[in-house]
Amino acid sequence: MNLDCPISRKIAQAARARFTHYGYCKTTMSEIAQDCNMSPGNIYRYFKAKLDIAEEIAVEHSEQRLEDSRKIVRNPSMGAVERLKAYLFESLRQTYAVLDEDEKMFEVAQILNRERPEFAEKQLEKEKALIAEILSAGNSQGEFNIADVVSAAGAIQSATIKYRYSQLHSHLSLDKLEQELGDVLTLLLSGLQCQAAKPTA
Repeated sequence: MNLDCPISRKIAQAARARFTHYGYCKTTMSEIAQDCNMSPGNIYRYFKAKLDIAEEIAVEHSEQRLEDSRKIVRNPSMGAVERLKAYLFESLRQTYAVLDEDEKMFEVAQILNRERPEFAEKQLEKEKALIAEILSAGNSQGEFNIADVVSAAGAIQSATIKYRYSQLHSHLSLDKLEQELGDVLTLLLSGLQCQAAKPTA
């Protein structure tokens, strides 16, 4: 479904308002239709199920986050190490804000991860591509010397995934998470920069 369609967007906005206030599980398609001044039957012309609406909301949110991340990843005034740090710390803060400020939408994220695992996989692939882009820039600038940037990006993603998925760190404060992420990055960057320092054959 394309949210460029005015009616689809109206439905998604009404659903998000309901999800945020009442929660996903306590919201019905009939209530969303009522908020849109539509019949329940008409709303199914645009979305087959409530979960489809939730996925569209999540896609829009994820695309906005990715666009924000691309600005960091492609910032010409920053070196690759700075970009990697900025990208991961900003991802942590954005993820934490979902739990801290919008707990009901966190419920939607959990349900999507369970019911539509392919959605999460697509987002992970896009994130990994951004990390690989940073590493490639680091190779070009002499900060890194990584033979396989895609594999290295996957390893960095795995090592830091806790800081991008709020269900993995919901009991910790943001300060504690930032401290932990800083420690993890120190270890990761130490390994990457040691590779760059090795003489090439």
